[in-house]
Amino acid sequence: MKEFELKYGCNPNQKPAKIFMQDGSDLPIEILSGRPGFINFLDAFNSWQLVKELKEATGLPAVTSFKHVSPTSAAVGIMLPEKLKKACFVDDIEGLDNSPLACAYARARGTDRMCSFGDWVALSDVCDVTTALMIKREVSDGIIAPGYEPEALEILKSKRKGNYNIVKIDPDYVPAPIEHKDVFGITFEQGRNNFKINRELLSNIVTANKDLPESAVRDLIIALITLKYTQSNSVCFAVDGQAIGVGAGQQSRIHCTRLAGGKADTWFLRQHEKVLNLPFKETLGRPDRDNVIDGYINKNEEDVCADGIWQKYFTRQPEPLTDEEAKAYLATIDGVALGSDAFFPFSDNIERAKKSGVKYIAEPGGSIRDDAVIECCDKYDMTMSFTGMRLFHH
Repeated sequence: MKEFELKYGCNPNQKPAKIFMQDGSDLPIEILSGRPGFINFLDAFNSWQLVKELKEATGLPAVTSFKHVSPTSAAVGIMLPEKLKKACFVDDIEGLDNSPLACAYARARGTDRMCSFGDWVALSDVCDVTTALMIKREVSDGIIAPGYEPEALEILKSKRKGNYNIVKIDPDYVPAPIEHKDVFGITFEQGRNNFKINRELLSNIVTANKDLPESAVRDLIIALITLKYTQSNSVCFAVDGQAIGVGAGQQSRIHCTRLAGGKADTWFLRQHEKVLNLPFKETLGRPDRDNVIDGYINKNEEDVCADGIWQKYFTRQPEPLTDEEAKAYLATIDGVALGSDAFFPFSDNIERAKKSGVKYIAEPGGSIRDDAVIECCDKYDMTMSFTGMRLFHH
């Protein structure tokens, strides 16, 4: 296939639209179902790069959930503890522990379920049946993977009345070293960001605490590779093999850190006993449960525990999760990794990170206030590496 005509571009008024190879060669993809759009393909090609790099860096199957050209999360194939399975709504999946790819999907899709509503999924490995069954029951726009088991493909093809977008990509495809982008009729040219993120990148530890266990190395690598494909400015919290909070596209770095930290806190609090045992009505759908859980934890637009409201969602009135209970629960969290796509200009980012259990940090360094940031890390006995590499993505 030399080119693929799209219904429209980013918006319905932006026509004509298509994807093609500038050198006239075949596209490195097959469209097995559906008709992906302009934004779908932006998500597909960015997300595929992310999971391919994660697999190469960790040796584990990797999955990411994308929305509007940024990841909501990314994860590698590590088995989930029972509490996390319940929090991710996958405790009913038979054979989950036997599929590392399915475990990676459960983590990536279960991290920020509200933001993953209507997502694009990328898999580093051939899609198996267990993974396909989980994807089938979620609200999702499409998937990209290097292949699909025959039964898995049939399961996915039955989604959205046969219109689910399924893309197969050539895993051996290597893009040209120079890339181009047009803005306002003007062409930009740059070398592709082929910088490799690995353990060596974390060797310049600038804090008094030099301890960096392998689990932290893995989580920092996950955070940094996730940031490489996140709209900047961006910050990423990661733990236990998955990104748990992504703050994307903020103009101020502290706003990135607050946003990502708030998402990480919500992810942790989804595993609180009060949240796990909310008495939902059986008729309440999964997306509605996600919205209610977010409201229960963060006390957003409505008090879901109040008289006249709880009856819509629950079989009985639940006890609220108090601010004191949430604060006490989060105070027990430790060992979280934090990556930043550019240097922290002020120590307020470290203060906010500490509230979400951050112990390990990787950032480029290079601020005139590096000393103040290092001093704040030392105050909390954190380990911080200066990578020397900025990861802006636009």
